[in-house]
Amino acid sequence: MSDRRDGTPAAALDAEDGTDAAEGADAASPDGGHAAAAPSTHTVRLELVDEPGQLLAALHPIADNGGNLLSIYHERGNKTPRGRIPVEVDFEATPERFEEIVDALRSEGVNVMQAGTERYAEEVTLLLFGHLIDTDLSDTLSRIEACESASVADVSLAAPQGTEEVSSARLRLEARAGETDAALAAVRELAAEKDLRVVEPLTGVDA
Repeated sequence: MSDRRDGTPAAALDAEDGTDAAEGADAASPDGGHAAAAPSTHTVRLELVDEPGQLLAALHPIADNGGNLLSIYHERGNKTPRGRIPVEVDFEATPERFEEIVDALRSEGVNVMQAGTERYAEEVTLLLFGHLIDTDLSDTLSRIEACESASVADVSLAAPQGTEEVSSARLRLEARAGETDAALAAVRELAAEKDLRVVEPLTGVDA
């Protein structure tokens, strides 16, 4: 259907005048024809080493990628199983910027325990038996944390015969929804490497 009585389409007329139809629409629109995504509030939960400057270093990727900082909750008295400090940061950003911020944080080596809707929604408790101390329990926990599917929420070590003998550790893992199997597979692989025994999962056990 023609937009003009002489049969000349409006788009063709715009071309004759040197004006593109899309440009005309953009000129009439305050945002240039592209509705920008409105910023919304996001929360990221980070795990930081208890050293001077770590918090400031973690905030730079947020500010540098367009995030507008709103609040910071620094839980110095509530350390994670790895002895690190959980920090909760609220900021405003568009959805696209939010993804860039999370990627930037991880690129800087910051452990992002929770990012927006990316929550650890499933819990599983398991036991590890073996020479946990000799095989470096801290390394074991760190490598489990490095698995993107899970986070170590709590750990309880029992070494009744001394640290040089066989000991046990009860781990409570928080896994992303639908990724519990992947988290357990990572633990099994690590246990096999260190000659540890895994008993999992424990149900009906209070963490």
